[in-house]
Amino acid sequence: MTLKLGLNWGYWTARPPQNLVELTVEAEKLGYDTVWTAESWGSDAFSPMAYLAAHTSKVRLGTAVAQLAARPPTTAAMHTMTIDHLSGGRVILGLGVSGPQVVEGWYGQPSKRPLARTKEYVEIIREVFRRESHLNYDGQFFQHPYFGEGSEGLGKPLKIMTHPLRSDIPIFIGAEGPKNIRQTTEIADGWFPLYYSPFRPEIYADDIAGAKEGFEICVTTTVRVCDDISEGLWPTRASLGFYIGGMGAKGQNYHTKLMARMGFEEEAYKIQALFFEGKREEAIATVPEEFADEISIVGPAGRVKERLEAWRESPVTMLTVGARNKEDLRQVAEVVLG
Repeated sequence: MTLKLGLNWGYWTARPPQNLVELTVEAEKLGYDTVWTAESWGSDAFSPMAYLAAHTSKVRLGTAVAQLAARPPTTAAMHTMTIDHLSGGRVILGLGVSGPQVVEGWYGQPSKRPLARTKEYVEIIREVFRRESHLNYDGQFFQHPYFGEGSEGLGKPLKIMTHPLRSDIPIFIGAEGPKNIRQTTEIADGWFPLYYSPFRPEIYADDIAGAKEGFEICVTTTVRVCDDISEGLWPTRASLGFYIGGMGAKGQNYHTKLMARMGFEEEAYKIQALFFEGKREEAIATVPEEFADEISIVGPAGRVKERLEAWRESPVTMLTVGARNKEDLRQVAEVVLG
């Protein structure tokens, strides 16, 4: 299978990246298919996408991901349709629920029943995109119009004023658990796996078996040509240590559970325990190099080429990378796109 390439900017930390436009324009020139933005509890996902739309002409622009709790589904639809017009029809709406610490701690929203909430959210957005009728939706989590507690009782069904440039704007979903992944293949156009190993296809095989034709699977990974494999894998291990150890609470960390399902259960919970004890460096050092290697494409040129074949034979359709300079961006394009 031919692999597409994506550039993933992620979310900002203290400040925006200085070469945001420069590197995005270069990615477009090199044949990257999509540029992705994200959000956590700092920069939002939509504003950078709109800014980049003004500096590009053909690369697709997506959110990976916009958090459900950050805005009502109708607001997400408005953002998406607006930028889709401004970009000439290049937007992908990528959605994700995030974890309870962010949903409840930052957004002040309940985080229970994320699958049902996601399904309703997507259904409403699809209805807004189609613009076939006024919005009437009576769900468990979302009601349009709203006549619940605190209502004035004056709400009326509305139809979005802006006519969509495309009524079928693609929706991708970040999903980790088996039920969530299966639902994603039913209601979305693409899937963002958190960790994906082409050497363990059985992990997800049943969950994605029902995906429709054209369904996209976009994996964020590290592609790096280098002589020292251990050195090349260190950034991946550092990221794994943080997400598996610190993103969530004990018993409620999707990342930890996923690593356990992928055959590294003992290591996953040891990493989490060390992180909670404040032993972050030890937690990172505990991340198995084998696991980091399976979800990355790192090593001498020959090894990288060989391992890329495993990815091409997998259901994955796009590799997204976090390159932060032109040299790395070009190297990845040469290796993956030829």
